Amino acid sequence: MFGEFLNIIFKSIKLDKSLYTDSKNFGEAAIYFAGLIMILDGIAGAVAANNIIKTAVAMSGLTAIITWFIWAILIFVIGVKLFPDKQTKTHFKKVLTAVGFAHAPGLLRFFAVTPDLMIPIILLTQFWIFAALIISTKHILNLKSNFKSFGIIFLSFLIIVFLSISFVMSRMNMMPVNHI
Repeated sequence: MFGEFLNIIFKSIKLDKSLYTDSKNFGEAAIYFAGLIMILDGIAGAVAANNIIKTAVAMSGLTAIITWFIWAILIFVIGVKLFPDKQTKTHFKKVLTAVGFAHAPGLLRFFAVTPDLMIPIILLTQFWIFAALIISTKHILNLKSNFKSFGIIFLSFLIIVFLSISFVMSRMNMMPVNHI
């Protein structure tokens, strides 16, 4: 079981498309493996960020789970419901699992042990995750083009950024401000 988990992580890090095309990687334990990858990804991000900003590790794990669901919902709605190819037939659980698998490169953030390494490693792993998401989306949704897969991921990303900025801005309006 642990060997399967490590195999999924290594295939994701290598950007191996067989991770998403081989149905044996989507067995009963796959959703749990994907969830564990997401939690570890959140914790790795918190560990990396703790060099600069004190971040609650448990909150980062929870945020990673929420983000996982948001990514999967957006990819499913955009790629399966709004802009599917003729052969696009998949269920939400498979998309959710693939999104979790695609976040395995984020585990490398555990290596950002100094402030000098934090920014380069976070940027590198984020681009790596995007590449894995593009590959996973293409194969899970049976898309013909990498460009369409990129478009689905990019549109999902823009929506997440918009929602995140909106959330932060709404919280800032609630903060007490001292007027002089």
